[in-house]
Amino acid sequence: MDAARRKVYVEVEVTHKVDGSARPNLITFENGEKYEIDRVIHSCRAASTKVGGMGIRYTVQICGKPTFLYDEENGRWFVEAKRR
Repeated sequence: MDAARRKVYVEVEVTHKVDGSARPNLITFENGEKYEIDRVIHSCRAASTKVGGMGIRYTVQICGKPTFLYDEENGRWFVEAKRR
């Protein structure tokens, strides 16, 4: 695991489509910071090698930069946040 990153659980606003797919729209951190997801680039089942855990990994674009967002498929979502 990457010592420069930590697992942070976040609130995610998601649109669930009739075909069963999901599209994350907005991420909210515990401190209230909100980030709109500009677009979903890709999604696949994958493990986080930086912070541990697995699920559906969404490669999303936020403020023009790609990042990973993980859906553990148990109602919990997390990101690989930078350590402060």
